[in-house]
Amino acid sequence: MGVHVIKIPDIGEGIAEVELVAWHVKPGDTVVEDQSLADVMTDKATVEIPSPVAGKVLSVGGEIGQLMAVGSELIRIEVEGSSSPSPTGGGQGRGQASPAPTPPLPPSQPSPGGGRSEAPQAARVEADVTAVGKPIASPSVRRHASELGIDLAKVRGTGPAGRIMHADVDAAATAPARAPQPQRAPPMAGLGRDDVENIPIIGMRRKIAQRMQEAKRNIPHFTYVEEVDVTELEALRGRLNAKKDRTRLTLLPFLMRAMVVALRDFPQINSHFDDTAGVLKRHGAVHIGIATATGAGLMVPVVRHAQELDRWGSAAEVARVAEAARNGKATREELSGSTITITSLGALGGIVSTPIINQPEVAIVGVNRMVLRPMIVGGAVVPRQMMNLSSSFDHRVVDGHVGAEFVQALRAMLEHPALLFIEGA
Repeated sequence: MGVHVIKIPDIGEGIAEVELVAWHVKPGDTVVEDQSLADVMTDKATVEIPSPVAGKVLSVGGEIGQLMAVGSELIRIEVEGSSSPSPTGGGQGRGQASPAPTPPLPPSQPSPGGGRSEAPQAARVEADVTAVGKPIASPSVRRHASELGIDLAKVRGTGPAGRIMHADVDAAATAPARAPQPQRAPPMAGLGRDDVENIPIIGMRRKIAQRMQEAKRNIPHFTYVEEVDVTELEALRGRLNAKKDRTRLTLLPFLMRAMVVALRDFPQINSHFDDTAGVLKRHGAVHIGIATATGAGLMVPVVRHAQELDRWGSAAEVARVAEAARNGKATREELSGSTITITSLGALGGIVSTPIINQPEVAIVGVNRMVLRPMIVGGAVVPRQMMNLSSSFDHRVVDGHVGAEFVQALRAMLEHPALLFIEGA
């Protein structure tokens, strides 16, 4: 018998350490080749570490929530035959990280594309988008399920550690459809009056906490709130949505267009502030981040080159990147590089908010709830659709009157939406 040591792989992009967010095995478990062992997280991506060998787990090398350096020992597996040399931790795990150039790997390391070296100690790694909590299945089983239109999350695995096999997918494909069961509220936590439950802040929640803390600590925010009469905009949106052959328009595509137009006069707001170098980096392209609530926490997928999209193109792209974020399938490129962000809680938006800037950006525009209110127009009290914009700015580089003028420019275009369709506007 021998011992195969698996180390934290080099995921690329200069990442020196990762956070261990889930174990899928424990000491004493028997594993098969390509079975998921653990999930680790980089700044934005969750990466699955598969087993390159079959054997018995002897020991695991970290606790959930622990930060682990690239190359540190992750797990030891007892294998048949003589002891194999320990890999040095190169290559990529299976995860959301988009392919990136990586330095040449030594012969004993896996290639970035997922191929396996002939050397027995090489760790097999394959590019396969995944997320914490996803079912355990090999890439071939995932492809098989995709071809049959089977959701692996609804398939019960009969393999080791709940691993889904090809037979499980086939069984799910031939199983008779069952009527949906009524959803029941989850039971109470069962805590006594004086009990305290300690919940570790790890994974995506830890990343969110760190980013929010850094943004509030490093950026002197000021928030400017203005109400907007969107009655005409809502009427226009309703008429455009009456055409069934086009993507349904929400408020966001109109706001995105208004931002693109307004930023022409306020280019310092479409910027990143490198406070270490003391440099404001103005961007010619408008890459709009869309703050999106997901099961893993708040993510900000990006609509790139919004200045080149019409209303329907913007709506389709918002829907696409938001859905990718919610499903855990957004790539690193889709979750980074925004130059200004929109945040909206829809019907839960309240009447005012103080959004936190998505560092290193210098502005964020918050959309509050739309309500029907009595307003005085031309001396008469009439019902109008009203909505507040709550926008925050980095006061180090955006003066108060500049931020206010920017919001007033947005207001003018949203209240008179014809301006959004004028050539050059």
